[in-house]
Amino acid sequence: MIRGIDVSSHQTTFDTDGLSFVFIKATEGRSYTNPKLSAQTKRARDAGCVVGYYHFLWPGNIKAQAEYFVSKAPEKAGDLLAVDWEWTGDHTRATNGEKDRFIREVKRLRPDHRVLLYCNRDFWLNHDTTSYAGDGLWIADYVRAGKPRIQAKWKIHQYTSTPLDKNVADFESEDALREWATPE
Repeated sequence: MIRGIDVSSHQTTFDTDGLSFVFIKATEGRSYTNPKLSAQTKRARDAGCVVGYYHFLWPGNIKAQAEYFVSKAPEKAGDLLAVDWEWTGDHTRATNGEKDRFIREVKRLRPDHRVLLYCNRDFWLNHDTTSYAGDGLWIADYVRAGKPRIQAKWKIHQYTSTPLDKNVADFESEDALREWATPE
């Protein structure tokens, strides 16, 4: 397993020592763009990490949200894309069907990129009805790294949020992740 983190505008800076990948929040809804996106991307790329971007999904306007996300997330071969599916700040959520449509639309708009679903254990077990995760599941479950309490195949496991979101990926090396991240 290899190690990585995910960051949002809350992280002014972050340490990349020992990391193979960094996911960066790019967008949310149809109007928010992370003001630190460029600087965080540069830091991750300068460290030689595989870079991924995620969109925090809101209910409604799914096609517009997907278009907004791909218009703001940098487009470089080998970058990963993800949708963050969880409760919004006003305790609403995109439906299971909206989550599936968003992933499919991003895959249509960026066919040369892997697209993953990020969700927590509760959403995977209690809200998901299709098990559709695009190219891979990124599961949040705050237990021992690499041991999420689910019966599904996963690619990335977020195992803590303290002091920042730490993840492991089910790849034997960073090179294996890079190879997977660039579909043929």
